[in-house]
Amino acid sequence: MLDLKQRRIELNLTMLEVAKLVGVSEATISRYESGNIKNMRRDRIEKYAKALQVSPSEFLDIQEEPQISKIPYTEEGAVLVPLIGKVAAGYSCHAEDNISEYIRTDGSSLKTGYDYFWLEVKGDSMEPELHEKDLVLVQEQSELDSECYAVVTVDNEDGLVKQVQIDNTKITLKSINPYYPPRIFEKQDMNRIKIVGRVIEIKRRLV
Repeated sequence: MLDLKQRRIELNLTMLEVAKLVGVSEATISRYESGNIKNMRRDRIEKYAKALQVSPSEFLDIQEEPQISKIPYTEEGAVLVPLIGKVAAGYSCHAEDNISEYIRTDGSSLKTGYDYFWLEVKGDSMEPELHEKDLVLVQEQSELDSECYAVVTVDNEDGLVKQVQIDNTKITLKSINPYYPPRIFEKQDMNRIKIVGRVIEIKRRLV
């Protein structure tokens, strides 16, 4: 596989210069180079290859898109999406012993080519937006737009639901509850964060 960092250095390019050519943040380029992002959109592969003056085929070991979801369909366009017990580093979200039930979900809100899961919110750090035991629907992806809600892991901690702020020099995990200060990760510490997916829906159970 192409060594992205080595190739950039050979061309005397900075991460910021490559980021501008590809159309992403400098932090995203850093995560690509460290191997923390395992998939990349096809249009981004083409831009990245052009920036590094190589063939797109050099990126073959990076998935062009997430694997097609295997979520079963039910009647009336609904799909059964698993409610998982936890998100943890090195542990499959979709492992059989991690699925507590399947929740009927409107299929029109799901995109082809992504996997999805429901996760129960724990704690009060995201109140008043998210309450404990609320359910969030997560679209699995390793890239995010800044300020969106997402599930992330830090080191060996279980997955957290946070508002994620991304810029060229740092990643900030923000809670909505003011009693919880933001967690800021700069430079190499940004590699401690793994983005699991983006929250696309919230469900509140009444009982």
